[in-house]
Amino acid sequence: PSRTDAVAAGAGGPEDAFTLTNAHGLELRGVTYGGIIVSLSVPDRDGRMADVVLGHDSLAEYVSDSSYFGAIIGRFANRIAGARFTVDGKSYRLTANDGPNHLHGGRIGFDRVVWRAAPFNIDQGAGVELSYTSPDGEEGYPGNLDTRVTYTLTDRNELVVDYLATTDRASPVNLTQHSYFNLAGAGDVLGHLLQINADLMTPVDENLIPTGRVAPVAGTPFDFRSLTGIGARIATDDEQLRRGRGYDHNFVLNRGESGLVHAAQVVEPTSGRTLDVHTTEPGLQFYSGNHLHHAGLCLESQHYPDSPNQPGFHSTLLRPGVEYRSRTVFAFGVTG
Repeated sequence: PSRTDAVAAGAGGPEDAFTLTNAHGLELRGVTYGGIIVSLSVPDRDGRMADVVLGHDSLAEYVSDSSYFGAIIGRFANRIAGARFTVDGKSYRLTANDGPNHLHGGRIGFDRVVWRAAPFNIDQGAGVELSYTSPDGEEGYPGNLDTRVTYTLTDRNELVVDYLATTDRASPVNLTQHSYFNLAGAGDVLGHLLQINADLMTPVDENLIPTGRVAPVAGTPFDFRSLTGIGARIATDDEQLRRGRGYDHNFVLNRGESGLVHAAQVVEPTSGRTLDVHTTEPGLQFYSGNHLHHAGLCLESQHYPDSPNQPGFHSTLLRPGVEYRSRTVFAFGVTG
């Protein structure tokens, strides 16, 4: 049966842990520090289990690392140019932790705070609700932001991530999950096949800030509209690949409707493991683990980078009395 185990009764200390299992033996282990997914074991085509996310063996390693392994990202995923934005005529200065820019919520983002955990069981799965209140002024953001992130491991072999946030002052919000996936369980991901449901992407400048325009992927190394090896074109002489030192770009998802849409599929040919991503978000950041010798890949559902400073992008501004809601589903399977 599916179940949730909270290792520590309070589930509110940095080393408190939780384990989710489903009826098919999938197992997710996490900690309340950063809401980090430490491991996620799924079967290959022969039923052999392997951990398909990158992680560390100790809390100290997570604290000293800057790779965001498995963590919740907020208040704002990705980059904000110049570490500043304006709301209703008032300018706000954020922590600059990526050169002159603000990245993934700042120096003490949601990946470096302790979340409270409330485990639960449902008929077709098990989960944990993580909650954190970001105080007014944290990392420069206005308003108190009450945030809940729920991980549910279903008996359909899905990891469902639900986000909910409310604020008492207008502030941009853009939350995501930063797991690095390696469906082989070892080695690099250059042989993984990737499909992204996007005709367009947002080019970046030399600081990885979007230029404000969108560009077709057709005829470029960013055309993943059909399953393509991640390593097939990563060494192409392309300005965008040089700037990202590989793939580190936001894709504009093809959205014919509201709600969940299919964003991406990953296939690992040797093990047969597959991953399908569905999301309510308009964008997907594909990162090919460039600083980790391509040991894992990230598929971060999100609003576009630097949206607070880009009037042509979808708004990320959350106002009092309105709920921020987002859902992303990671569905695991196998090919023959």
